Amino acid sequence: MAFLDHVLQPPSYGWKDEQGNLVKPTAGQIFNEFFSRLNIFKTRKNWLPFFSWLKVLCFVPFFLLLLFKFMSIGMLIAAFVYSMIVLGTHGTIWHHRYCTHGAYRFKNAFWRFFTQNLTINVIPEEIYVVSHHVHHAKSDQPGDPYNAEAGFLYCFLADVNHQPIAKDLSEADYNRIKLLMKHTGVSGNSYAQYQKWGSYVKPSAAVLSWILNWAFWYGAFYLMGGHALACSLFGAAGFWAVGVRTFNYEGHAKGKEKQREGVDFSQNDKSINQVWPGIVAGEWHNNHHLYPKSARSGFKPHQVDLAWYYIFLMYKLGAVTSYRDSKKQFYEQYHLPYLQSKGLKPAIVQLAEPLVVEASAVNR
Repeated sequence: MAFLDHVLQPPSYGWKDEQGNLVKPTAGQIFNEFFSRLNIFKTRKNWLPFFSWLKVLCFVPFFLLLLFKFMSIGMLIAAFVYSMIVLGTHGTIWHHRYCTHGAYRFKNAFWRFFTQNLTINVIPEEIYVVSHHVHHAKSDQPGDPYNAEAGFLYCFLADVNHQPIAKDLSEADYNRIKLLMKHTGVSGNSYAQYQKWGSYVKPSAAVLSWILNWAFWYGAFYLMGGHALACSLFGAAGFWAVGVRTFNYEGHAKGKEKQREGVDFSQNDKSINQVWPGIVAGEWHNNHHLYPKSARSGFKPHQVDLAWYYIFLMYKLGAVTSYRDSKKQFYEQYHLPYLQSKGLKPAIVQLAEPLVVEASAVNR
């Protein structure tokens, strides 16, 4: 069996039926699986999903303070910018393009640590990274941990129900997990420790990192704007922590065929380019599925890519030593041939050519 076929812990309702079709569980089955996997009294190996949602619950008091004590136009704007833009962009920079796809490399561990902790700690790297490799291998197919065809809840609760790694991996397979996670700098378990805890990340390291990160950022926000700003931004982080769980359902068109000609060129899945996630987080998702290892996914002039701007700035500063940029390939393989197939005048095609040259100039 291929590694990505069994690296994730299968849900009790399974990935597919006897005919190989996607299993679409009922809401009741999904919730039963969710609460079963959060039960740390059932097995300590449930600790990571429990820890992930514990952090979400810890955001609730801050969110309530934002709503009922510190709400103002200024705090609302700050919360909006932090949740929608700062955290969204950081998720793309760190979890998506670096931890999962290795689209760029840091000069040293300091700059990796700096980028990792640019924002409030929310998502455990392990849950995101391993499952996202499976997502790309099986996009919109049975086994995709957040297959939009199975419905909203299937995606929304996927971090608990579908994304944790399997608890019975062989030592050889666990070593492959180590290879997937090594560059992230996350402290990993030995195989014996994995057999005890059911995870790659060490519980003590994860908890310590969480406490230090939250303490630093609460203190920093307090110095900038008192408890009002600190509570507002932590409340905003809680809002994002819940909202981000809806992205793959929306980013894969809710499991429907919504791809647009000349906009969405990846035809092997249901991913679509959406303006809002693209602008606020650099998530031009169909472009990303075309070139998952590219440090840039906003290829066209209107496709703002804040995550790419950060990566490129860090490259210019020397903090990033190399990156992959697939903008040139996108134009050569997809966009320009599409324009030509439509018989557009050469002048229209010429508008794209400087962009290709620019991409070639920065491509390393």
